[in-house]
Amino acid sequence: MARYTGPTTKIARKFGEPIYGPDKYFEKKNYPPGQHGLAKKRKKTSEYGIQLAEKQKVKYTYGLLERQFRNLYAKANRMKGRTGENLILLLETRIDNLVYRLGIAPTRAAARQLVSHCHITLNGEVCNVPSAQVRPGDIVGVRERSKSLEVVQNSLASAPAKCSWLEWDGAKFVGKLTTMPVREEIPETINEQLIVELYSK
Repeated sequence: MARYTGPTTKIARKFGEPIYGPDKYFEKKNYPPGQHGLAKKRKKTSEYGIQLAEKQKVKYTYGLLERQFRNLYAKANRMKGRTGENLILLLETRIDNLVYRLGIAPTRAAARQLVSHCHITLNGEVCNVPSAQVRPGDIVGVRERSKSLEVVQNSLASAPAKCSWLEWDGAKFVGKLTTMPVREEIPETINEQLIVELYSK
């Protein structure tokens, strides 16, 4: 399946924040990409431009393409409650994102690859669909034969603290989504209302 495979630091510089995680190159060049960088005079961004940039930032952060993102937004719009919050919760409960949140993979891109290559299980069954939605009570784990993978071992060894809506059993290499995350607890700096306004035009 098509996905973005270009330079991540360039994208992070475009949005002015390290959306792919800690990046030493971003810290060195914390200004827009391009030949002129900060010297280039930039016009004031329009309202539409701000909304579009927010949508693009979320797409790159979670590794989705336009059609996937639009379909997810349509699903969020059909759900009860606020569309913007529903969208963020749907993104957070994708299995590739949960593999990243549990610390099994160092990045979302690596998590997506682990899922695609059949290293991850959902409720005991192998799952190779990165977009699979995980519900509260579901168990996400590492296949028995994949527990010794270097990328998994290194990631778990250096993984940050787990989110409050997740439980992790280090002995069995399995994690559980205990409850749906609360919007205020999600660490990403996203203004989902801008995305709602963009798609409402």
